[in-house]
Amino acid sequence: MRALSALVLGPLVLGVVYAGGWLFFAAVALGAVLAVREWVRMIAPGPLGRSFHLSCAAIGLVLGIDVLAGPVWGLAAAFGLSLVMGLVPGGGSEGLRGNDRLVAAFGIPYVGLSCVTLIWLRGDPRIGLILIVFLFLTVWANDIGAYIVGRAIGGPRLAPSISPAKTWAGFYGGVVAGALVGGAVALAWGSGAPLVAAALGAVLAVVGQGGDLFESAIKRRYNVKDSGGLIPGHGGVLDRIDGLMAAAPVLALFQALFGASLGWW
Repeated sequence: MRALSALVLGPLVLGVVYAGGWLFFAAVALGAVLAVREWVRMIAPGPLGRSFHLSCAAIGLVLGIDVLAGPVWGLAAAFGLSLVMGLVPGGGSEGLRGNDRLVAAFGIPYVGLSCVTLIWLRGDPRIGLILIVFLFLTVWANDIGAYIVGRAIGGPRLAPSISPAKTWAGFYGGVVAGALVGGAVALAWGSGAPLVAAALGAVLAVVGQGGDLFESAIKRRYNVKDSGGLIPGHGGVLDRIDGLMAAAPVLALFQALFGASLGWW
């Protein structure tokens, strides 16, 4: 079921990435709403209440500001709205107090950061498509490599208190897979520095696994097995994109700081 879901969703996602424009923006916005929904449900199980509606409105405002004023203002809005929901009395969800309220509010910048950076990356008229394909394929390669190598070799656990199934063998398998696929994408797409792309693929693999562990820690904190059940064999949307959400800002930062000077594409 896990493989079948990937075979169905993979081409669909890549088709939306290829189309770009408003179709890509709409897909990111839909993913943001689904991710926020799952985040709030993990922190506050039961009927969706004020926290969900406020979070969705906040994400919509963040994306709107991103389109109108740029990613910096969009991110500023995400963190500002998160502080309002987490700290101002009456700004968060009913029934949540203290740290839980702050964690629920953190869903806005957590989801918003990845959305804003994905839109910024795809918006590059010259290499936006290349950057997103590179990002998706390296993150997917990391997931697949970590799963296959981890299952085949086993061995010492990577973070037994957070995610008992993950092993160090799987970690290194994912990093190697990310580097190989990153380098292969670079060679296939005419990169000027495929070794840089391979190294960056390895870095994104490490960051992606960090994002996976972060969500696992949140699920363990709130005694949740999966963030949702929307994707057969994978769980929820957050279960599927946690690595991507962590890796996208890192790729955007790398591209903003070093992309032009390195000329890697």
